[in-house]
Amino acid sequence: MDWQHHYADKVVAAPEAVSKIMRGSRVFIGTGCGEPQHLIRAMVADEQLQDIMVYQMLSSTLSQFVDDESFRRRFSLKLFFISQSMRKAAFDGKIDYIPAYLSQIPRMFASHRIGLDAALVQVSPPDKFGYCSLGVSVDITRSAVENSPVVIAQVNPRMPRTWGDSFVHVDDIDWLVPCEEPLVEALPRIKDNEVSRRIGLFVSQLVDDGATLQIGFGNLPYAILKYLDGKEDLGIHTQLITDGLLPLFEKKVITNKKKTLLPGRVVTSLCMGSEKIYKFVDNNPIFYFRSSEFVNDPTVIARNDNLVSISSALEVDLTGQVCSDSMGYLFYSGIGDQVDFLRGSSMSKGGFSIIALPSTAQNGAVSRIVPHLSEGAGVATTRGDVNFVITEYGIAELKGKGIYQRVMELAQIAHPKFREELIEVAKKRHYIFADQLPPTTEDLLFLEGYKYTLKLKDGKVVEFRPLLPSDEFAYRNFFYSLQEKTIYMRYFYKMRTFSHEVVQKQWSSVDYHKNMSILGLVQKGGHKEIMAIGSYAQESKERAEVAFVVREDFQNKGIASYLLEILIKIAIENHYTSFCATVLRENSAMISVFKKIFPHARILPGGGSDLKIEMDFSETTLDDDKQPS
Repeated sequence: MDWQHHYADKVVAAPEAVSKIMRGSRVFIGTGCGEPQHLIRAMVADEQLQDIMVYQMLSSTLSQFVDDESFRRRFSLKLFFISQSMRKAAFDGKIDYIPAYLSQIPRMFASHRIGLDAALVQVSPPDKFGYCSLGVSVDITRSAVENSPVVIAQVNPRMPRTWGDSFVHVDDIDWLVPCEEPLVEALPRIKDNEVSRRIGLFVSQLVDDGATLQIGFGNLPYAILKYLDGKEDLGIHTQLITDGLLPLFEKKVITNKKKTLLPGRVVTSLCMGSEKIYKFVDNNPIFYFRSSEFVNDPTVIARNDNLVSISSALEVDLTGQVCSDSMGYLFYSGIGDQVDFLRGSSMSKGGFSIIALPSTAQNGAVSRIVPHLSEGAGVATTRGDVNFVITEYGIAELKGKGIYQRVMELAQIAHPKFREELIEVAKKRHYIFADQLPPTTEDLLFLEGYKYTLKLKDGKVVEFRPLLPSDEFAYRNFFYSLQEKTIYMRYFYKMRTFSHEVVQKQWSSVDYHKNMSILGLVQKGGHKEIMAIGSYAQESKERAEVAFVVREDFQNKGIASYLLEILIKIAIENHYTSFCATVLRENSAMISVFKKIFPHARILPGGGSDLKIEMDFSETTLDDDKQPS
């Protein structure tokens, strides 16, 4: 169909189209890579246009003009999100930033809280039924089209036709401006590095097969996607589609089969990237583009079971407050989709959120885990909304935890050189105990090699990992869950209290080399609880003393034997050649565990009712096939 001939009464050149905009108008411009570049240039070139108020999210083309004083006399820019190209202009006060949740912006247009007089958008050529597609920019653009008295559309054959709620009929467009040109491209400017690799490693530990993902704006979320390529049957419900997802589509990691809302479909509202991703979404029925009012609605998001939200931040304070849109008083980006998806994921069955950020900024000069947010920094996400925070130094779990635990969780994932300072500030503010010991300043990434999983005969899964300072409350709860007899067998007396001082002594002695403690954890509801602990402590240069305690409902299931195998492996790496243990004579179960793995163990009389067992690693029944992996 020759659409230009068919709709000849609406087809005009760009200068004529923008001349329909009245002086003093409020003009919406399409988002990001979907913005109509040709129309924007024509609008700027029209000297008759004066006192124009421009509304846009993720502006690109206008950044070419914003430093021109004559441009700023004619146009006022109001942006819902500050793109990288607009950041300096924001710092210089040349644009105005509107903080708003993406899910609510369409309603602001519909209710005329933000009134619009005209909308400049970009669409694909109309089909034989007269429908054009908004292509890669449905987001808040659809509502702007529906609520603007004048709609001017640049018709670009390079704009993909996307499925979903992206179609606009020619009858709803006032002027059609034919212009073929490449779409704006947006690719990360920073390359993948060791920090993003390590963060990606931790993120991948939390994301299970079959999860539905939301990926936030920014370079870091983009970079860590590649570390999810070992997953299966992931789904996508997200505001933004980027090139970072392409390898996951190509490897069939993303199948959308396990989604509970619109299974088989990627739900999104915006696409930004290269020509490659634009061609991929073009006429591809797997993609279901909808308005931000739908995609970002927390109640809609929550209809996805196992929804994992992954977004980034500029800084996080020790209580869990997150700043993502400003650096002090300088506006840097925007609220965007973060809060919408954090709240939606918290309502999702099995869902949760992740805030991922490097531990430092300014080439390591400043910490992003901070005692308090910078003066002027905005709290985009409250401390009540945060679940997991990840840096290249580990995972902090904050949901349901008090300030004391949050401080310890966040301090141990801060950069090592800032940890002692963070603890000292927290003490002064009475967030933590005055005698609290700081986390080690060692980089503990090697502890990732000491994580194991054991599936029991009853189907339950036990996870094993090293003890951390932030485990104090969980460790305490574990102790008080034990029966008196179990405590006596472990400690040789009827220990009745497990105070902060006792716990401090326990974990402060763990240096993860000479001394080690490994926890066994099981899932209970939305969290993991300790059900076993095994430790070794240096007795001499070549020998360590080993001990275990397993909660009664998990005894006789092979837990102690598995813990012993883990500790042997770690002890050998740390140059020990043998273990010893002190065991009560009546503790036949523990004696059997040792004799099973060390048939030639030497059992010697102790100081009374106890025995001393000596075990040489050269005499173990374990080989490489039997050691935990």
